[in-house]
Amino acid sequence: MISSLLLLSTIILLGAPSAVIFIPWAIITRNVLPLYNVTQMIVRIGYFLARIRVEVTGRDLVPPNTACIFMANHVSNLDPPALLPSIPGRTSAFLKRSLMSIPVLGWGFQLGEFIPVDRDGRKESAQRSIEEARRILAKGVHITTFVEGTRSKDGRLLPFKKGPFYLAMAAGAPCIPVSIWGTETLMAKGSVRIKPGTAHITFHEPLVPADYKTREDLMAAVRAAIASGLPEWMRK
Repeated sequence: MISSLLLLSTIILLGAPSAVIFIPWAIITRNVLPLYNVTQMIVRIGYFLARIRVEVTGRDLVPPNTACIFMANHVSNLDPPALLPSIPGRTSAFLKRSLMSIPVLGWGFQLGEFIPVDRDGRKESAQRSIEEARRILAKGVHITTFVEGTRSKDGRLLPFKKGPFYLAMAAGAPCIPVSIWGTETLMAKGSVRIKPGTAHITFHEPLVPADYKTREDLMAAVRAAIASGLPEWMRK
């Protein structure tokens, strides 16, 4: 529990004064980058104090000055804070709409142009999210999505959701498959206990949607790439 307390204390002690300074600054200047950067710095400090090491490989494969769609598997609540600071440049991400209502944190998500997702199964809701993502990509900001749509209970790859691949085919942005493992032992699904250890993140070669005839072909290629960076037992 010590790692859990250290991480939570760091976020609260550094996050509160940072929010007081950088959220108004982002509103006044319409420049969210300082808020984004200080948030990533706080996460790195928290992980360091909690003795969570993030080991990243393949970051040099991400094309420079190009808005990309990062597509990762999802095994723990520790995945987003480990992945987002590892992505070159600024990224938006899909998240549950209810998170937008959290005081202070929700404002940060809105200023960072994170994309709320309604899990009501309606086509109109999904289309709104995709259109918002296309707008953000057009501004040169990355999109990050966990393509399984939820955390895996046992670490094994789940079926992928179709939404990210509709977005990829519509926007044409390069897709960067990302493999994450190790976090499933640091913070299991349904637990708040955090253990020290290593989170492994692997960026793979970009996949260009135009090279694939169908969404299903692109989905299969992304799945194969993600699986290739995981331990064998997690691949299926």
